[in-house]
Amino acid sequence: MAHAAVLGIGAYRPGRQVPNEEICGEIDSSDEWIRTRTGIAERGWALPEETLEVMALGAATDALAAAGIGAASLGMILVATCTNGQPIQPLAIRLAAALGTELPALEINATCAGFCYGLGLARDLLRGGTADRILLVGAERLTDVLDRSDRGTAFIFADGAGAFVLGRSETEGVGPVVWGSDGERGKVLKLIPDYTELRNDPTLSKPSISMEGRRVFKWAAEQMPKVAEEACKAAGVSLADIDVLVPHQANQRITEVIVKGLDLPERVVVADDIVTTGNTSSASIPLALHRMRAEGRVKPGDRALLIGFGGGLAYAAQVVTLP
Repeated sequence: MAHAAVLGIGAYRPGRQVPNEEICGEIDSSDEWIRTRTGIAERGWALPEETLEVMALGAATDALAAAGIGAASLGMILVATCTNGQPIQPLAIRLAAALGTELPALEINATCAGFCYGLGLARDLLRGGTADRILLVGAERLTDVLDRSDRGTAFIFADGAGAFVLGRSETEGVGPVVWGSDGERGKVLKLIPDYTELRNDPTLSKPSISMEGRRVFKWAAEQMPKVAEEACKAAGVSLADIDVLVPHQANQRITEVIVKGLDLPERVVVADDIVTTGNTSSASIPLALHRMRAEGRVKPGDRALLIGFGGGLAYAAQVVTLP
């Protein structure tokens, strides 16, 4: 059976960078308070013309160029997002059209774990022979569902898109996915009110993200090191074999706790894209990897452990070899 490998990585970062100082006045906070609790110094917020489709297309085009192929060589498109405001017209299908194709296209919503969910699906589709090459995109405009006066969320969430091009390979480049969900605790991160409630009562405020940050932090800190170890075991490697750790960029403090919970070699490069990008949900992992490559912090052939986790609650992880 053929294996799967990452052929190219792409990214789209919005044109507006928003420093903490710009947010602090409206939420009665400070730059020091935000940095201390999350590590975030600034984040990318999309300009009005930077729609979800524009960002997804930008990341897709960048990844295709990195892989050295055109959209006509693809067999399928997968898009992970939780902020598509038009679900009856999936973003994945709109992206296929924007690329000038009529490819099969599937939208995935596993919130912040969506990219790793999509990577797991892409691996199996490639290994099973359903497609020879697949475009996987994570794209989010979280500012569309952000209450900028909410002291618990206004400084965390951001916009952007990242993408992988994957293809069949003679050697294993994408390890088996380890994934799951904990719906019993899912109410700690959701939209309030939901769109059905708003339709039934138009006097309600528009839906926005509601998060019990401490409970999400505790869940991720306790559970994700275990998931990371399981992903390494599934890939047939040990933590000592890992070169790069890329957790979902939810909170720098969560990343630090995950690192402490794992017996990783000191040489392991740990993603810290959240400091200047914010939390971009399903886009955060490819965005972080793209920046690390651009800065020369990782190299082709490095073995990276990816961990996605977030709303639902959902989680997924796998080991990949960088192109």
